[in-house]
Amino acid sequence: MAAPQPHESQLSPKLPPPPRLRASSTSTSSPATTTAPSPTRPPPVFLQPSHKRSPSKSTRLLRRFRSVFRSFPIITLPSCKIPISFHVSRLHDHNGHIHGGTHMTGTIFGFRKTRVNLAIQETPRSLPILLLELTIPTGKLLQDMGMGLVRIALECEKHPNEKTKIIDEPIWSLYYNGRKSGYGVKREPTDDDLNVMQMLHAVSMGAGVLPSKVMTSDHQAQDTELMYMRTQFERVIGSKDSETFYMMNLDDNNGPELSIFFVRI
Repeated sequence: MAAPQPHESQLSPKLPPPPRLRASSTSTSSPATTTAPSPTRPPPVFLQPSHKRSPSKSTRLLRRFRSVFRSFPIITLPSCKIPISFHVSRLHDHNGHIHGGTHMTGTIFGFRKTRVNLAIQETPRSLPILLLELTIPTGKLLQDMGMGLVRIALECEKHPNEKTKIIDEPIWSLYYNGRKSGYGVKREPTDDDLNVMQMLHAVSMGAGVLPSKVMTSDHQAQDTELMYMRTQFERVIGSKDSETFYMMNLDDNNGPELSIFFVRI
């Protein structure tokens, strides 16, 4: 009689079932457990100006010059008056507006002891068509404006066959109330400049301070408040070599006054 055959379970021990692999949380996790993406900066609210020009080929050279320009000290040199070929009072009508002028938005901003910036926009919500950095402390300019009329003249040299618009000139000699006071430089808006413009996009006129965190530049960390003044300007084009921005005074001539002259001689 044949011996009984051993059962299959007696030939080899039964192996435990293989462990179940857990799905990686990064590949199969539900949307509720996924890591939220890092917050991003909200899109800017600017509207592109209709006649915005593309950056010129000399932008890189201007940025390099600007880095050197910023190292210059803020100085005030002996007085040097330049002639103004017309009287402002003759240009105004009985409402204080200028015949032939175009309304623009102007913003003066900067830290109290650092160079002042001037941005000119078509509207409070548009990109600046002109951004100037002047060798005048922001606090001094706003203080002088509170005491009376301030005139800023920006002068550059005329070149034969010049096709550059006068407000597109890269560098100017600066005259502040008749005194030679250094230079003015046109530059492209930085992220800090656009942050300021975006924070003020709903402001048509006003003055005050902004928290310093809107400016991320390290060299301005010593100041705690960013001063600004926004108002309306009237732009008057005299010729291809002269242009003026007049601050509009809506307070019956009791408020601050500012005139900015661009002259190519």
